[in-house]
Formats: sequence, structure tokens, C-alpha cells
Amino acid sequence: MSRIFLLSPAKTSGKRAAMALSQSAQFHLAKQLRSETGVAIGEAFSFFSSLYFRGKLLYARHFGRASSQTESCYVITSAAGLISPDFPVTADVLGNYSQIPIDPSEPRYREPLLRSAHELNSKLERSSSVVLLGSIATGKYVDILTECFGSRLLFPADFIGRGDMSRGGLLLRAVAASKELDYLAFAETTLRTGKRVPKL
Repeated sequence: MSRIFLLSPAKTSGKRAAMALSQSAQFHLAKQLRSETGVAIGEAFSFFSSLYFRGKLLYARHFGRASSQTESCYVITSAAGLISPDFPVTADVLGNYSQIPIDPSEPRYREPLLRSAHELNSKLERSSSVVLLGSIATGKYVDILTECFGSRLLFPADFIGRGDMSRGGLLLRAVAASKELDYLAFAETTLRTGKRVPKL
């Protein structure tokens, strides 16, 4: 049985993103982003979000189980739907992504995501599951992905009541212990928010 992870994107408006995307930055990642070849989006987003996205990517690569026709994890983007974390992007591409809001009513975001999610779903075996590692309390990812994956779309139960930093730490601890989290199905769960849990 394959288990595919979908990772919400890192913010391109934070301090670390601004540092990496600066035209005057001279460290290796920033130079790579300005080059024609670019950088794997997973590497760039792991730098932008050194705890949460890095935790999501490491967790997905550790516990993901690809099928014969798919990868074990994909990154959600604002303009290109689902792409491999190894897909190269440049500073210009990430700049374009930052101009498009992640909003289900925005066709530049919704249509590529729907198209790529349906394509992925068509390649999955009947017993496969898809796990969202991202915001579960709003509809910005859930509404579109549920439309495509239905009852096979899951999320970590321990995400309820946690903020981004706590989720990142939780995922890194799970990888270190090699202990996968328990999941709930969106289609069967109405309560996705809860009292804030204590910090790790």
C-alpha cells in the first residue's frame, strides 16, 4: 500500500526567504537561486522554514511509500499545482509564486492544483492513502484536495491544537524515533481545531 504526502509550501515573505531571495546575498543557496539551474524547491523551502517545512519534508521522505507511478511526496504550490520536492526553481519562479494567493477562489491556484491532484489520484492504487501535512483548519488546501482524493485524504491527528512550530517539532521527533503518527480522514472528521496543546 502506498502512502503519499502532500506538503504545504513555505512562506516566501519571511525573513529567511527575503535573505535568500535578495539580489545582494552571497551565500551558496542564494547564488543558486539566481542561477539558471536553480535549486530543488524542497531545499529552498527547507531554508525558508527551517523547522516546519524541514520537518514536513524529512517526515514525508522517511515514512512515504511511493507507488510504481508516483513519488512518495509532493509540494503544493500557488501556481504549479503539485510538484516534486526535487523540482528545480529559481528566484524568479518563487517570486511569481509569491504573487498568487493560496485561495480556493483564485483560479491561478485552484486550477493547476485540481489538475495535478486528479492526475495523481488516477495513478494511485485503490488501497493508497494521501496525507496532508499543512493547514487542516481552513479550506485553502482541504477543500480542493478532498474534491480529488475523497475518503483517502488523511491528516495527522496530533496536528489538532498545534501551531506550525509545534507541528514541525512533532514531525522531527517522529522521524528521530522512527515512529509514524496516527492519521484521521478528513471525510470522517468534523473537528479539526482544538484547545492549544502544551509546547513540546
